Amino acid sequence: MIRRSLVLVLGLLAGTLGLAGAARAQDDYPSRAVKLIVPFPAGGTSDIVGRLIADALGRQLKQAFVVDNKGGAGGAIGTEQVAKAPADGYTLLLSGIGSNAIIHGFSPKPPYDSNRDFVHVSQLAAGPNVLVVNPSFPAKNFKEFVAWVKANPGKFSYEQVNASSGHVTTEYLKQVAGLDMVGIPYKGGAPALNDVLADQIPGMFTNQDAVLSHVRAGKLRALAVTSAQRNPLYPDVPTVAESGYPGFTAVSWTGLSVPRGTPKAIVDKLEAAMVKGFADPAVRAKLEANGFVVVASRSADYTRFVQDETARWTQVVQKAGIKLD
Repeated sequence: MIRRSLVLVLGLLAGTLGLAGAARAQDDYPSRAVKLIVPFPAGGTSDIVGRLIADALGRQLKQAFVVDNKGGAGGAIGTEQVAKAPADGYTLLLSGIGSNAIIHGFSPKPPYDSNRDFVHVSQLAAGPNVLVVNPSFPAKNFKEFVAWVKANPGKFSYEQVNASSGHVTTEYLKQVAGLDMVGIPYKGGAPALNDVLADQIPGMFTNQDAVLSHVRAGKLRALAVTSAQRNPLYPDVPTVAESGYPGFTAVSWTGLSVPRGTPKAIVDKLEAAMVKGFADPAVRAKLEANGFVVVASRSADYTRFVQDETARWTQVVQKAGIKLD
């Protein structure tokens, strides 16, 4: 009886010490370098945003946050890697619209579930898609664009980079406005943009930062932005919503996510660091200079946002009947 009681006491003591050790580990977090997976190649917008996050978190939490680019499959490869990583706060994800929302519409069995496999810590920023056309295109504004496309069904061709935000935004507009336009498949946004600049195709929806310099130089004409309000860097460009389609919004977004099961204390630390880090005007200015609107939201808000975006774009993709090649 004494031996049995001793075993029970020792077991309880070991459990208590284990819990205390876990609590100390969370209190000490981060005690070593943290890896931030950016699921896209180096040099692009996602990479730049990821490095801003890593820098902000490093300054707030006094530890090294290292960007690791894991590109491929539209962001799915790197995102899946984080979904399967230990939930200890030392492997983070740069989450975004393509790899955490749009993918679910295109794939009936994605390698991960954005709402089941992650805790979404904070939405960092959002930026509108912009409808741009070559200056030779006859429409001078969005209303003229809609009128021209309706008068010339099947004659307006646009870039179609499968599962990109520009792709689904175009499908969404086709559904809402009843437009007959023809998608031309491209492997990436850069070749498509080059063809619009060269007047090989008349126009495209793409991220605001990708075309800002061309619009300012007069090489492209911006007809509409897809945010709820006008973008500060495109003040004279109306929204689709104010141009006859109330409620129409489609923004590209990025944020910070971690594997499901990450202790709440660690999630709370990361959330607080994101909110405080991007309250710094100098840091915000780097994003705002490229047309992004800084959000730096709380975890609960970002979680609801990702859920809504996943459901919304899945519906658009399924209604369009489009599939990945």
